[in-house]
Amino acid sequence: MSIEAERAATLAEQTELILDELSKAIVGKRQELALVLVGILAGGHVLLEDVPGTGKTSIARALSCVLGLRLSRIQFTPDLMPADVTGSALYDRRTGQLTFEPGPIFANLVLGDEINRAPPKTQAALLEAMQERQVTVDGVSHPLPSPFTVLATQNPVEYEGTYPLPEAQLDRFMLRTSIGYPASEEEWEIIRRRAARHREEVELAQVLDVGRLGEMMGAVEQVAIDESVGRYLVEVARSTRAVAGVEIGASPRAALALLQASRALAATKGRGFVVPDDVKTMAVPCLAHRLTLRPDLWLRGARAEDVVRQCLELVPVPVEPE
Repeated sequence: MSIEAERAATLAEQTELILDELSKAIVGKRQELALVLVGILAGGHVLLEDVPGTGKTSIARALSCVLGLRLSRIQFTPDLMPADVTGSALYDRRTGQLTFEPGPIFANLVLGDEINRAPPKTQAALLEAMQERQVTVDGVSHPLPSPFTVLATQNPVEYEGTYPLPEAQLDRFMLRTSIGYPASEEEWEIIRRRAARHREEVELAQVLDVGRLGEMMGAVEQVAIDESVGRYLVEVARSTRAVAGVEIGASPRAALALLQASRALAATKGRGFVVPDDVKTMAVPCLAHRLTLRPDLWLRGARAEDVVRQCLELVPVPVEPE
């Protein structure tokens, strides 16, 4: 059963309230903020890939404040160990037993800053947490709080001292996007606001709490998708595997991520059903980072984003019934 029209309208109103509050701290990036919010509502993780100073960390802090989430920040460095992320079992002298001490991964919103600076062993420590929402230490599984979202950042132009994320790690991120530089007027507005408030921090109001956010995430699960739109989604994902020069195309997990992201986008728009435009909007953020191009293709300047857009042009869009 799909969500009722009244409930869908309420979801859209809540989304606008959240974005309005976030825009007090992040100027001129409403579309990017909406995309990150879609990832959270869909129960996924988001990779922000951009140069330093564009507001990636500020977005995480603003989201935690506005959504009422407990934020934890992990600065990934070459000497970071898996136990520094997940936690470890410590010996308690009073009881003579091992006691699990949770690591910073135990939070609602985890900011993984410069995730590609950690060695592969530490990156791998995130795989179980991001997929199964639990951490296993010494054979004992510890559930992570709900909701749980990893918001990771990485610099796409600096490679010295970094460890590129392997395909399995990238596949755990539902969405990948960038923030980009602000326009001239937006950058002046950032400067004007900072000068006017006489302090670094921006005061934001809490719009939601964990319970209400959970209700919104539950509503996303009730968003319907017609068979014709679902088959269109499947063909978009499958078409990435048939493009010449693509070594690895989108997997069924990628198609499932596209489904959830499309449903979340529909919910934020006040609809209880997915339309083809939802799939088109979410296809590049959901699929591009999961594609592996052959060297001859990327040597010609082709990008995975271009491949996904090419597939969107080739796959016929279902016609809505009259």
